[in-house]
Parts: sequence; structure tokens; C-alpha cells
Amino acid sequence: MPVTRLKLGKLKVVRRQLLQRYEHQPFVSCLAGLYGCQWRRYQRARAQPGECCCSKVECGSFGLLILTFFLSFLFLYFWSEAQNDYNDFDWFNFGTLGFWFPWSLVLLVVAASLFTYIALLLVLAVCLLSEGQRLYLHWSHKTGIVVTLAFSVTATAILSDLWSKEWKTLLLSLQVTAPFLHVAAVSLMAVLSWPIALHFFRMNKKVRQVAVLGLYLSMLFSLYLVPLGMYSPCIKEAGTLGPAPRLIGHRGAPMLAPENTVMSFEKAVETGGEGLETDVTISYDGVPFLMHDSTLRRTTNVAEVFPNRTHLDASMFTWSELQQLNAGDWFLSRDPFGTVSSLSEVDRLQAQNQSVPSLAQFLEVAARGGRLVLFDLRRPPYGHPYSQSYINTTLQVVQAHINSSQVLWLPAEDRELVQAVDPELQQTSGEKASIQELTDGHITRLNLHYSTMSQQQISKYQSVNISTNLYVISQPWLYTLAWCAGAQSVTTNSIHVLSNINKPLFLMTPEEYSLMWILTDAVSALLIIAIFIFHWWRERGLPFWSGSRQTHENGPYSKFRTELSDVWSISSVNVRPDLRSTPNSPGTPHLPTITEE
Repeated sequence: MPVTRLKLGKLKVVRRQLLQRYEHQPFVSCLAGLYGCQWRRYQRARAQPGECCCSKVECGSFGLLILTFFLSFLFLYFWSEAQNDYNDFDWFNFGTLGFWFPWSLVLLVVAASLFTYIALLLVLAVCLLSEGQRLYLHWSHKTGIVVTLAFSVTATAILSDLWSKEWKTLLLSLQVTAPFLHVAAVSLMAVLSWPIALHFFRMNKKVRQVAVLGLYLSMLFSLYLVPLGMYSPCIKEAGTLGPAPRLIGHRGAPMLAPENTVMSFEKAVETGGEGLETDVTISYDGVPFLMHDSTLRRTTNVAEVFPNRTHLDASMFTWSELQQLNAGDWFLSRDPFGTVSSLSEVDRLQAQNQSVPSLAQFLEVAARGGRLVLFDLRRPPYGHPYSQSYINTTLQVVQAHINSSQVLWLPAEDRELVQAVDPELQQTSGEKASIQELTDGHITRLNLHYSTMSQQQISKYQSVNISTNLYVISQPWLYTLAWCAGAQSVTTNSIHVLSNINKPLFLMTPEEYSLMWILTDAVSALLIIAIFIFHWWRERGLPFWSGSRQTHENGPYSKFRTELSDVWSISSVNVRPDLRSTPNSPGTPHLPTITEE
């Protein structure tokens, strides 16, 4: 019987399909080689219909990989959102260890590297499952998973113990990132639906099918409903956003100059700061000066000038002794914010020659620029000549160098006496209290840590003309959150960055967010349903029989000639053995005669 065009076309289609599958093998080889060091085809096997995708040991390894992925992601997210407080973390370690090192950045790089490694392993595993391959994880990767898991758990536990307030920062960050994390998580579940559907329809045990599908759907529906419990002050009706918070320089502009120096405060004024914040201590001979720490070790060269007095309280030095110290060299050598390289040569030279400033010098800078001032006042230790009169000494300097209405008076001790002596001072409290208590104490401002941020409380205080300042906010996303929450001002290390933000980084109306949520869930649901229908159709539509010769499209093909042998079983056509070739015209190749079975 002559070859018909239809039958020859079928043969060509089947041949092309088999060659495509054969040409696809390098991709699978790469996946299996990277995941399990199985670079040769005979080293790996495909999952047979009805079989599990891997052995019990490999199932455990895959489960551990998934657990490690989530825990390493949690720590990476936690630590990346804590960037606002990296400087505090590094200086805490300086006080503990006695030397400077950017531990925060090292920890971030290590966490990011380990998470990337685990994420790549998980991607390889999902790709292998999507190709119907049985999983085999190389022992070196198993070791890497255990190391990453141990690092993530240990680091999270230690930081939770030493720095538990950062969990509040993480919860705050979700008020900005949760909508985008929701979209990412739903998209991930949609991608995972491909290998899950493939293996679901290949399982021959109902219990296993119910367990896999039940777990997947429960996670998916939970993600679909997560937005119901989400709250963000940045999801608000159009036209209800208030003015941007005013910026108060935390110890000046410490990213651009050594903290608590005249240069730092001048930089804060130049870059748009509307207020200046500092810390005041009284010298042994009664001169108020600026110093945050209880000792001079961190921000001066006291170890060189007074090597035997490095651990002495800063207030036990006289003003003339303090003037001998350099307060700028440390900034250039340690580069606490990684910004020294961006300074000009003129700025570096100026920073190198900074000295410890007095309160009077600080107030003069603020007075010239018409800026508000806010400062903590530290009481001298017992036995200091001014331990009882430090408030009066400080108040006298304030009244002599600046208009009292520009001063946010923060010290709580003898507040009533200070209010009576100078009623023009803006009384500021560092603690939340009832409105009645605050008004009785003539409080006009609150100075609160950003982790206590609450839109409801800020609005409540504002209703009785009590402003709220949040400290220390240096990251744009935190500034966005403070803006949406209605804070009137923020204390910051990065005036030069935040002053350039003209609108919140994240702002939506409730209608826009609902549309985003519904579209994300609906599109992903339709895609997942389509993927499950496709795999159901493919698995039910291509018959197979069990045995040594698998003719199912997804059966094992360990050698190329095995794949070619399937041409006849898949194409529904056979070559008659007694008619292997028939002569055609001279000079033309011999073609087989094909008959239907």
C-alpha cells in the first residue's frame, strides 16, 4: 500500500516530538547536575505514574529545604528592615568588644548569600519536579541546608534576646510591604501549582492525593484572605494625607559630619533641617557641652591625650581639657555610615579638625538659622560639683543664647520649676500619658520612639494641640509611615535623604487596594484552575501500561534508542516487516510501506 501524506505527516510529527524531548535533555541534565550532581543520564530517573517524586530520605531533605527557605527569608527580611538601627547595633558591639567593625552589614551580606543559595536550590527542585524527575539532593547541599538553618535560627534567637524591639520594626514594615508581599506569595503559589498538579494526578493513593491537595489549598486560601487582617495608615481616602513631618537633625547631620559637632549642625541646617537635636553634659568646672556617651572613648581621641582616663565619665573633665581633644578623626577612620567617600576634600579637612562644642556654640548655630532645638540633659554623677545645680546652669546658658520659644525642653526633672522660671520653653515629654496628665504638666510636644507609632494616638494628641515627634527615623519607608500616621516631626540621621522625598513611597485609597487584592486573587485562581485542568487532560488523555517498556509520554527514557523505539507505539502506525522497502523510481531513496494496525 503506498504511503499516504496523512500517515507520513503523523510520522513527522511524532519524530519531531521525540527529537524535541531528546534535545530537552541538556536542560534536565543541568538541573539534576546542580541539584544532585547527577550530570549523566543514567544516574537519574523519572518519577513513574503512581510513584512518589522521591524516597523518604529525599522527601525529608526537600521538607527541610522548604523549612530552611522560610526561616532564612524571615531572618533576611527581619534584618534588612532593621537597617534604620544598624548604627546603634554597631556601636553597641563597639562598647562590648572595644573595637569598631561594621557587623550589621556583614550580617546582612551573609544572610542574603545564604538565602540566595537556598532559594536557588528550591528553584532547582521545583524545576525537576515540573519535569517529572525524581529528586536526589547531593550531600554537600544537605550540609549547606543544615548550616543555613542553624545560622538563621541562632541569629534570630540572639537578636531577639538582645534587640527585641526590632520585632516591632518588622511589624511596622508590614504596614508598607504587606500588599506587595501578598502579590509575591500568591504568584509563588501559582507557579508551584504546576509541579503539584503534575504529581497529584500521577498519585495512585487517594490519601496522599487528599493530603497534598488539602495542604496546598489551605495555604492558598489563607493567602487569599490575609488582606482582611491587614492595616496600614497609608491606605486612606484621597485628600486626607497631612503635611510632611518636619525634620530634626539627630546630633546634627551625622552621615555628613562627625556627630555633635558644629560642622554637623551646620550641615543639618544647610540640608533643610527645621530642628536640631543633641545631648548635653556638664563639665567638671560647670560648662555645658555636647556629648552623647557617658565616656569620651567613642567620639574623641581621649585614648591618645589622656590614656589613663579613657573610662572616666565625660563630666569629670574640665572644659580646658575637653578642648584638647579631637572630635572628628574617628568619623573619617571608622566611617560609621559608609558616607565618607562622598565628602569633598574641603569637608574631610573640616571634619578632621572638629572639637567638642559647648552648648553655647550649638545654640548660636540654631539661633542664626532660626531652628528649633531639642536636647537630652544628663545628670552628672554623685560627687560632681554641679550634680545638684546642673539644670539651673543649663537654663542660664539657654536663656543667654537663644529665644526660649525655640527650645523643646525635654528634661523631666524639676519641670514645674523650669516652667515657672521660663514659661516660653516648649515643654516636651519623652513618655506617653493621658491627655489630662499632659495638659496639667503644660506639655505641648511628645518625643517618642518610632516603634510606638500609632495613628490613633497621634490624632488623639493632635486634637488637644500636642504635637508628636518620632525618633530616630532614617529610612524612607519609615518616614513614609510616619507621614501617613500624621506625625508632626521626626528626628533623623539622614536629613539630606528625607528632605528630597516629596510624597509617600506607598499611598493607596481603600478602593485601589481592594481592586489590587481582588485582581491578584482572581487571576491566580483562574491560572491555577487552568493548570490543574491541563494536567488532568494530559494524564487522562495519554494511555500507558505498566511494564518494562513505558509508552506514556512521561515514561523513563534513559537512552536515545529507547525514545526512537516509541515512534510506532505513539504514532498508531506500523511498518510491515515483510515490506521493509519497495522500489520506487530509479535514483530515489527507498521508503517503507506503512499500514494501519
